[in-house]
Amino acid sequence: MRQHFPRKKFQALHSLGVGIVGLMLLSGCLGGSNNQTTATATPQTPGGQIKHIVFFIKENRTFDNYFGTYPGANGATKAMDSQGQMVPLQHEADQIPDINHSSESARMAWDSGKMDKFDLITANKKANGPSSPTSGPYANNSLTQLYQSDIPNYWTYAKNFVLGDNMFSSLMGPSFPNHLYTISGQSGGVVDNPNTDKNVGTVGNASTGWGCDVPNQTVKVEGSDGTTSMQEACFNFETLADELDARHYSWRYYAPPAGQGGYVWSTFDAIKHIRYGPDWKFVVPTEQFMTDAASGNLPTVSWIVTPARYSEHPPASICTGENWTVQMLNALMRGSDWSSTAVFLTWDDFGGFYDHVAPQQIDNYGLGFRVPLLVISPYARRGYIDHTQYEFSSMLRFAEQTLDLPTMSARDKGANDMMGAFDFGQSPRAPLLMKQRSCNVAYQYTNPNYDD
Repeated sequence: MRQHFPRKKFQALHSLGVGIVGLMLLSGCLGGSNNQTTATATPQTPGGQIKHIVFFIKENRTFDNYFGTYPGANGATKAMDSQGQMVPLQHEADQIPDINHSSESARMAWDSGKMDKFDLITANKKANGPSSPTSGPYANNSLTQLYQSDIPNYWTYAKNFVLGDNMFSSLMGPSFPNHLYTISGQSGGVVDNPNTDKNVGTVGNASTGWGCDVPNQTVKVEGSDGTTSMQEACFNFETLADELDARHYSWRYYAPPAGQGGYVWSTFDAIKHIRYGPDWKFVVPTEQFMTDAASGNLPTVSWIVTPARYSEHPPASICTGENWTVQMLNALMRGSDWSSTAVFLTWDDFGGFYDHVAPQQIDNYGLGFRVPLLVISPYARRGYIDHTQYEFSSMLRFAEQTLDLPTMSARDKGANDMMGAFDFGQSPRAPLLMKQRSCNVAYQYTNPNYDD
């Protein structure tokens, strides 16, 4: 699949007479500054009620896994297994071993829409280690779910704001391609995770380098004709960040830095013109979000991806992960930007967990399985269950509609824009500050290789 530099961005830079050397000098002059200013333009402020759009991307859950028992939502408490039997979804513990959630496992579980082979998904031996069980009670945790008592604060957000029960991951597969959809409405044909172990070194070193950091690191790419090839995990297709740049809107991507577990979810590291261009200064440590939110210094668009230990990616503690989310949202709600912010909180892929709704296959890549969605805003409907079909490209479409930006791909062009989750005629809602819970964590999640 041929890569190309985004035409709009190239034309904008060319018209300003800024060459590659000039960009490097500009980047160096700005240094580590995170102020969204350039030598040519002052950041634009959106004219409507929403002036800040925040995408929280957490890890590896399905709708039925988190909200299958939520009253009034399209959830399930039983599953069809590979023997044709309806079996109850078991109550899941706070920490469990990781489950295989590759594209192959997803397709097998989907079974042409029958949704009946999740019980055949095995433990993720790569993530759990060579001693992880392949049979017995801990070999498969796919047919499990959490209750309100396990994630009470997420349920409180759902009761007070908007819960989407028809939100799908964009691609039937793991983290990397789905994260690409959250920034671009496409994956460039990527259908799997990069071969971090093979190209970087021993297990765990994916935290120090991947994507454009590592020459010749490969990833599986599928063409529109269904043929597959291994290509370098470094791309140059257009992203929402490029469109924001072109219209002088500010943005930041809050993500774990190199050397920290979760760096493999810092997706702009795989977009060459951002990783090695002046925009890389807008990729900042995740923790900075709390500072920016509390001080009323949020950009127009924010992405937040999670440090590994707070990601809710098995075997991370769900309680610890929920507490982290509450801490981040409390910081936002205490700041002056809350009154003009729309938050979309979702999870990147199915993680190997069961969901009963067969995803519509709109192209070669997906949709993938349903994932939870919470829409949190002073203008979000109160206690509303949104049954509209969404995917990650819908979040981008909301930003495009709000900021009057063009669409980038067939996906965001055809996606529902999430406007139905809002009531802009209502008075802005007051903050909903939450208390963190006391967590009984069996072990801390420190292995940085949980990237899939």
